[in-house]
Amino acid sequence: MRKTFSIGVIISTYNNPAWLEKVLWGYCNQTKKPDEIVIADDGSREETRFLIESFEEKLPIKHVWHEDRGFQKSQILNKALVVATADYLIFTDQDCIPREDFVEMHAHFAEQGYLLSGGYFKLPMDISLKINEKDIISGNVFSLKWLKTQGLKCSFKCTKLFRNRAFAAFMNFVTPTRATWNGMNSSGWRDDMLKINGFNEQMQYGGQDREFGERLFNLGIKPKQIRYSAICLHLDHKRPYKTRESIEKNIAIRRNTRKSGIVETLHGIKQHEK
Repeated sequence: MRKTFSIGVIISTYNNPAWLEKVLWGYCNQTKKPDEIVIADDGSREETRFLIESFEEKLPIKHVWHEDRGFQKSQILNKALVVATADYLIFTDQDCIPREDFVEMHAHFAEQGYLLSGGYFKLPMDISLKINEKDIISGNVFSLKWLKTQGLKCSFKCTKLFRNRAFAAFMNFVTPTRATWNGMNSSGWRDDMLKINGFNEQMQYGGQDREFGERLFNLGIKPKQIRYSAICLHLDHKRPYKTRESIEKNIAIRRNTRKSGIVETLHGIKQHEK
């Protein structure tokens, strides 16, 4: 592993400044501050720009925006990847509040030749709406005791919020969930991402993040599971952009990626350089 490296966060967003604000409060509260935060904005309205500008004195933030042309997350993530300068990049979404050690954990487990695969703890809509800045800065939102007082019904998934590194390491090892590239909580080396030409812009909603990871695997990058170590809370929301057509198309692309061993997509960053 490199002795020293810079670390950045790329956050995808689209027309949900209320959720994005909660997420940015989380990044203001990190034990390890990121060297840069790049907002990959898939065509949001002015409210999102105003919100991002209000955080510019608190965070090393960059806003990458393009016109709204429907769900074009892969394309805006590629634009953010080009703008980013950090050696190591965490990818996440506008609806994922990071625990205060989120960046620290990604930096701790970062290793040359690997990507890190995290997960999330999903909150119901009523609790998502209640959360305010004080709840996030105090860490209450990551306390099971506090969440129960807000009406959370506990299940085995609540074990993700246990604050014990030995337990987290054990659970990372025994979990049956495969370590894959998950767009809301994964990280890797920027150089590796450029080698595979970024995200496949042919793909809309439904597996475009996984396909990105599968090409990293084809490059020889190995996955490491950290879903019990790097914790974020997933705020509830609807998915109007989810269509059967896009999912079926993406399944076919992913099948071809795995079967053919493709590393570099023809529909990524370089197509815009021509």
